[in-house]
Amino acid sequence: MKQLISVFSALCLAVPVLWAQTAQPAPALPPAAQPEAPAATQTLTPVPSSLDGELFYQVLLGELTAREGDAPTGFSLMLDAARKTNDAQLYQRAADIALQSRSGDAALQAAQAWRQAQPASREANRYVLQILLALNRITETTEPLKNEVKLAPQVERPQAITSLPRFFARVGDKKLAASVLEQALADELKAPATGAAAWTAVGRMRLAAGELPGALEAAERGQALDPAAEGPTLLALELMDPKLPRAEALVQKYLAGNPKAAPELRMAYARVLLDVQRYAEASTQLQLVTRDKPDYPEGWLVLGSLQLQDNQLAAAQTSLLRYLELAGQGEAQPQTSRGLSQAYLSLAQIAEKRRDFAAAESWINKIPDAQELVQAQVRRASLLARQGKLNEGRLLIRKLPERNPDDKRLKLMAEVNLLREQKEYRSAYELLAQAVTQFPDEPELLYDQAMMAEKLDALPEMERLLRQVVERKPDYHHAYNALGYSLADRNVRLPEAKQLILKALEYAPEDPFIKDSLGWVEFRLGNKAEALSIFEAAYKAKPDAEIAAHFGEVLWSLGQRDRALAIWKEGMLLNAENETLLGTLKRLRVRL
Repeated sequence: MKQLISVFSALCLAVPVLWAQTAQPAPALPPAAQPEAPAATQTLTPVPSSLDGELFYQVLLGELTAREGDAPTGFSLMLDAARKTNDAQLYQRAADIALQSRSGDAALQAAQAWRQAQPASREANRYVLQILLALNRITETTEPLKNEVKLAPQVERPQAITSLPRFFARVGDKKLAASVLEQALADELKAPATGAAAWTAVGRMRLAAGELPGALEAAERGQALDPAAEGPTLLALELMDPKLPRAEALVQKYLAGNPKAAPELRMAYARVLLDVQRYAEASTQLQLVTRDKPDYPEGWLVLGSLQLQDNQLAAAQTSLLRYLELAGQGEAQPQTSRGLSQAYLSLAQIAEKRRDFAAAESWINKIPDAQELVQAQVRRASLLARQGKLNEGRLLIRKLPERNPDDKRLKLMAEVNLLREQKEYRSAYELLAQAVTQFPDEPELLYDQAMMAEKLDALPEMERLLRQVVERKPDYHHAYNALGYSLADRNVRLPEAKQLILKALEYAPEDPFIKDSLGWVEFRLGNKAEALSIFEAAYKAKPDAEIAAHFGEVLWSLGQRDRALAIWKEGMLLNAENETLLGTLKRLRVRL
C-alpha cells in the first residue's frame, strides 16, 4: 500500500508536465512482430499544465494502470485524453504505451488518430510511417512517404527526399521497398527542383535491393535533370565497378562540369581509384584537391601517403608536413588524432629510408593515439633491426599486450614482416607455420607462408600451399597470380601459368601487378608485342620497380635499349633495393 501511495504521489507531480516531455524509447520488441518506438525528433522543456481536474486524473490513472501492467486500459485512457485535448505529446504517449506493451496495431491506431487530428504534424506522420514499416506493412507506406516530403519546408525538400531510404534500413524486402518509394516519389521524379534528389533516393533503394543496373540508371536520370547535383554522383561512386563502366563516366562528367566540386567528393573518387589500384589517376585527383583547396588537410595526408608508396620521399615529406601544419589549426577530433598518427608514422618511415634513425624515433615519439601503439612499436622494431639489433626488435613486438585473438595475430604478422624485411626467410616461414596452426581459417596466412617458401626456393612446397589457398578461398586472386607468375618466371608450364593469371584478372581486372604477370607470361611465350602493350599500360597505371624490371627487359629484347635503360633508371629511383630489378640488370650485364 505504501508503495502504491509513493507511486501515486510521484505521478501527481509528474503528470502536469508529462505530455510536454520527450517520451522514453520503448524496450526492444520481437523482430517482424511488433514495431520499435519511433525516436522523438526533439527534446521539449516542460510547460504549465492546462488540464482540468477530470482530465488530469484521467491521465494520471492511465499512467498508473500502464505502469501496474494493465497497458490496454492505460492506452485507452491516454488516447481518449489526447483526443479531448488535441495534445501531440499525449498522442505520442499513447502510442508509446502501446509500443512498450508490444501492441503494434494499437500503436498504429494512436499514431493515425494523431495524424488525423493534426495533419500538418511531421512528427505524427513520421510515427505512422515508422510503425507501418516496423509491422512490415510496406505497401501501406506510400501516403506517409508522400506526406513526409509535402510537410517539409520547400527549401528542405531535397534533403527530406534523400533521407527517405533510411526509413527502410531494417526492412527485409528491399526490392518491394524500392518499388513503393518510386511510386511515392512519382511527382518529385519529374520536377527539376527535386528530380535529382528523388532519383538518388530511388537509386539508393535499388542499390540496397542489389539492383545495380537499376541504381545506375537512377543516377544517370538524376544527373540529367540537374548536372550540378552531388547526390547522383555520390551514388555513382558507390557503383563504380569494371562491370558498370558508365558509373565512372557519370562521376567524371560531374567533375568536368563542376570544377569547383566539393573536395570531399573528389577525395572520395580518389579513394575509389586507390582501392582498385589506379594509383596514377588517384594521384591526379589528389593533386587537383590540394591545388584547388590548399587548406584541406586530408588531401595532403592521402597525397603524401601515396607519394611515399611511390618512393617520392621529398614530395611525400612536403605533403605530410603541410598536413601537420593544417591539422594543428583545427579542433581536435578523433579522425584528426588518427591522421596525425598516420602522418608521424609516414614521416618516421621516410627518415628510416634515409637512414636517419634519430629523426625516425623522434617522429614516432610524437604519436598521440594510444591505439596506434602497435604500429609505433613495429616501426621502432624495424629501426632496431636496421641497426643490427634484430633480436631486440623482435622482443619489442613480443612484449606488446594481447587483449584478444586479433592482437595476437597482429603481433605474429608484425614479427613476420620484420623478419621478411631483414631477409630472415627461414625464421619467417617457421613463424608463419605456427600462425597457420593457430588461425586455421585464414587462407591469407597460408598465402604468406607460400611466399616465404618461394624465398627459400622450396617451390614444390610453395605450389602445394598456394593450391590449398585457392581450394579454401576460390576468389583469392593473389594466389592464382603468384602461382602463375612463379611458373612463368621459371619458364615452365606456360599455358597453365597464363590461365592462372587470367583467372586472377577475372577477380581484379585493374590490378597492375597481375597485368605485370600477364605481360611476363606473354613475353615467355614469345608474344613480345602483346607483352609490350601490357607493360605499357601496367607501368602507366603503377610506376613500380618490379614492373620496370620486366618492362625494360621486353624493350631490351626488342632492341629499344635507350628506352629500356630509361625505364630501369626510373625503377631504381623508385626502389633501388628491388630484388627483381637488381637481378635483371645483373643477368643482362647492364650498368646504369
